[in-house]
Amino acid sequence: MAADEVYASTGPGVGSGAIECRDIYKWFGTSLILSNLQLSIAHKEFVCIVGPSGCGKTTLLRMIAGLAEVDNGQITIGTQVVTKPLPTVGVVFQHFGLFPWKTVLKNVSLPLVAAGMSKAEARTRAEAAIELVGLKGSNDRYPSQLSGGMKQRAGLARALAIQPEVILLDEPFAAVDAQTREVLQEELLNLWGLHKQTAVFVTHSIDEAITLADRVVVMGVNPGRVVKEIVIPIPRPRTVASVRRHEQYAPLREEIWDLLKVREARVEDQGSSAHEQ
Repeated sequence: MAADEVYASTGPGVGSGAIECRDIYKWFGTSLILSNLQLSIAHKEFVCIVGPSGCGKTTLLRMIAGLAEVDNGQITIGTQVVTKPLPTVGVVFQHFGLFPWKTVLKNVSLPLVAAGMSKAEARTRAEAAIELVGLKGSNDRYPSQLSGGMKQRAGLARALAIQPEVILLDEPFAAVDAQTREVLQEELLNLWGLHKQTAVFVTHSIDEAITLADRVVVMGVNPGRVVKEIVIPIPRPRTVASVRRHEQYAPLREEIWDLLKVREARVEDQGSSAHEQ
C-alpha cells in the first residue's frame, strides 16, 4: 500500500479541527504578553500568524498545543477545551526537536508508541509518513546525518504520523537556507492539499504567509493582540512562483508590511523611551 493510502486509510476522523480562542490573556511575571485575544480558525483552514518579535505568536501557538497555560479565557479545538496536549494535534518546531540518539524511524514513531500503539502498527504509520515527506530510504539515519531540510522533513513526518486533525507549525523553515525553504513550502502546500488538516503556521516571513495561508493574522505587540485578519484570495493549488506572479501578491504584501512596519516602529519607540528613563 502506498504511503498516501496508508495515511488516508488511518487519517483523522469526523471530529472538527476548528479552533476558538476567546478572551485570551497571558502574563509572564508582571508583563502582559497577550491581552483579550480573539481568534477563530475554521476546520481545515490554513492560517498564518505574523507579527513583531515579542508579540506572543509562539506563546499563542504553545497554548493552542496545550504546552502553555492560558491565564484567562479559553481555547477549544472542536468540542474539547485545551488544558493539555491533545492526541489529535501535531506540532512542528523551528529547531526540529529530534532526539539525536534515535534514528529517523524511531523519532517519527516515538509519539505513536508513547500513545500505546503496537510497535508493528507504529512502524507502518511512521514509514508511511517518512515516505510522504520525501525521506524514503532514511529510516535508519540519525539526525546528525541529515541536512537541515531533511531534519525539518523528519520533524514534519513525526507530526503527520499521528494523523492529526490540527497541525501547529512554529517557524518550521526559519533555520534552513532560502532555496530549501521554498522547496519545503511547496512540499507543505502539496501535503496540505492532499490531507487538509487545520493548520496554524507562525512565521516572520510575509512572502511565506501569503504563499501558504487562506488567511493571514497580523498581531500587534505591547500587549499582543490581533490587529487585522487578511484573506488571501489567490486560488489553490499554488506554487511559490504562481503566488509571486498573481496580481494580488504585491498589494497583499504591501498591506501586511505596512501593518508590521507601524508596529515594529512602536516597539522601537517604546524601547527608546524606556532606555531614556
